[in-house]
Amino acid sequence: MNNHIIGYVAAFLTTFAGIPQIVRLLKLRESRDISLATALFLGIGVLLWLIYGLAIGDRPLIAANSISLCISAATVLLVLRYR
Repeated sequence: MNNHIIGYVAAFLTTFAGIPQIVRLLKLRESRDISLATALFLGIGVLLWLIYGLAIGDRPLIAANSISLCISAATVLLVLRYR
């Protein structure tokens, strides 16, 4: 398999991995079983990757982590809302 294809598939999967969690939060309207600390740590990590991507000018890194940061922020906000 072409290495670029592996990279694109990996980027897609990790970028959008939080969507099922958001769907669950919206559907159940409760966040008792979701760790706020994990969601915050993930969001901070994604923010740091975004800053790194901006520093080195890596567009794919910037794009993927911009989307991931939005998904992480939405997860944190929904966890807080439904606590």
